[in-house]
Amino acid sequence: MTDAQKLHHPRSLTAFRTTKLLVGCYLGISVLTLVAVVLLSGDAALVTDAVWVRVVIVVASALLMFLSAVRTARGSRRAYRRLRILSGVMLAAIAVILAVPGAFPVWLKIEQGVCGLVLLGVAALVNGKHLRAVFAVG
Repeated sequence: MTDAQKLHHPRSLTAFRTTKLLVGCYLGISVLTLVAVVLLSGDAALVTDAVWVRVVIVVASALLMFLSAVRTARGSRRAYRRLRILSGVMLAAIAVILAVPGAFPVWLKIEQGVCGLVLLGVAALVNGKHLRAVFAVG
C-alpha cells in the first residue's frame, strides 16, 4: 500500500478525525480555563502564580497539538511525531499535578483531570498500531 493509500484508508481517516476532535476539545477546555483564570484573577486563593503559568503552558501546548493534529492528517511525519511526544509529555505533567498535594487549587486539578482523560484518548490513537504503521518509515 502506498503512503497516499495509507493516509486515505478509512481507518486512518477515522483516526485523524477523532484525534482532531479530541485535541480540539482539549484546546477548547484550555481556552475556557484561561478565560476563567482571567475572570477569577482577583481571588488569590483560586488563581495563584502557579495557576497562571500552568494554564498558559496548557493553552500553548493545546494550540501546538491542534496544529500538529491537522498536519498529521495531511501526512506530516514530523507533526505526527510531535503529536505523539506532546500527548505523552502533557499526560505525565497532568499526572504530577494531580498527585502533588496542595500545589494547585482543586478546581484546576479537576479541569486537568478532564484534560487528562481527553489526552489519554489522543495518546491511545496516535500510539496505536494503525497510525504507527501509516507513519512507519520504509
